[in-house]
Amino acid sequence: MLPCIAHSPVNFAARLDEDVEHSRLQSRQVIAVRKRKEDRSRGAPPAHDKEVGWASDDPRIQARRLFAEAWGTFLLVLVACAVAMQSKTDPQHVNSAAAAVAPGLIVMVVIYVAGGVSGAHINPVVTLGFALRRNFPWRRVPGYMLVQLLGAILAATLLRALFGPACHYGDTTPGPGISAGAALVLEMVLTTGLVNTILATASGGRNIGPNAAIAVGGYIALAGLWAGSLTGASMNPARSLAPALVCGDSSSAWIYIAGPILGAAIAVIFEWILKGPPTREGTKTAQGRETS
Repeated sequence: MLPCIAHSPVNFAARLDEDVEHSRLQSRQVIAVRKRKEDRSRGAPPAHDKEVGWASDDPRIQARRLFAEAWGTFLLVLVACAVAMQSKTDPQHVNSAAAAVAPGLIVMVVIYVAGGVSGAHINPVVTLGFALRRNFPWRRVPGYMLVQLLGAILAATLLRALFGPACHYGDTTPGPGISAGAALVLEMVLTTGLVNTILATASGGRNIGPNAAIAVGGYIALAGLWAGSLTGASMNPARSLAPALVCGDSSSAWIYIAGPILGAAIAVIFEWILKGPPTREGTKTAQGRETS
């Protein structure tokens, strides 16, 4: 009687080799999946994202990003300077508390409107912070900063055309008794808190959108309430430099450039301490996650 072929030593060895090879293939697939997850957690885009959506360098998408940044910064500077001007020229109708809260509210609105298009930086040091954090490509930094400054200058120019020399009341300058050094330190500390808040709310999927708008707008309003009378609570070189150039005295503008830049750099260090490496969600949020 012939032995059963299915149980022959040769077939058993072949089956064993097939099982071993199948196990190796499964292991390689598991390792590949884990690697993709690790890349995403570090903010690295997968290959299929490089040419579309938030990672795209398509000229049309980039033009929308730049327009969103210019328009958002224009609105911020227009509101912040106009309400500051009115609080000094007509305090009975617009008090200092309103002047402190208004910038936070307009930033909240801009995040809702433009956050998905450009990331709604509307502040050169926010763009710098995202780039230092490795959430934002350095090649886009000059364009963002240029249009942010352009939007701010257009807003200051409009106020100058409407209100004449009175628009200089929208300047941010150190308050009475506040030295240049003290103002520099205050702007640095204020900006550290602002940029840290922005980086933190951008880093996780559940924090984007409405929650980010509330957190960032709330921080700006709170900073204005306690530090508005001390330095103007600018935390934004474009917001301070534009009205200084168009409407007023630019002698103290350096405070509102150096302080926020230092503060943004410190905020990036704090974010590394608090959260570790940059996340994929932070990268998408910084670049405008809804563009396509």
